[in-house]
Amino acid sequence: MYWTLELASHLDDAPWPATKEELIDYVMRSGAPMEVMENLQKLDDEPGEYYETIEDVWPDYPKKDDFFFYDDEY
Repeated sequence: MYWTLELASHLDDAPWPATKEELIDYVMRSGAPMEVMENLQKLDDEPGEYYETIEDVWPDYPKKDDFFFYDDEY
């Protein structure tokens, strides 16, 4: 399983919180690339487990604080 910012961006408008099945259904309906669906299918989860945000799906999702550019410096 691999994630990129481009792939994760297809989940920006997903119906959070959502189960794995709901996320897969959303990806199918939205026309996202197959890699997104394949990544979701590979998730290890308990039946009925809810994901609150993209960070629950991709723990290494880069946050705004991970970048060295600060708006207040300019």
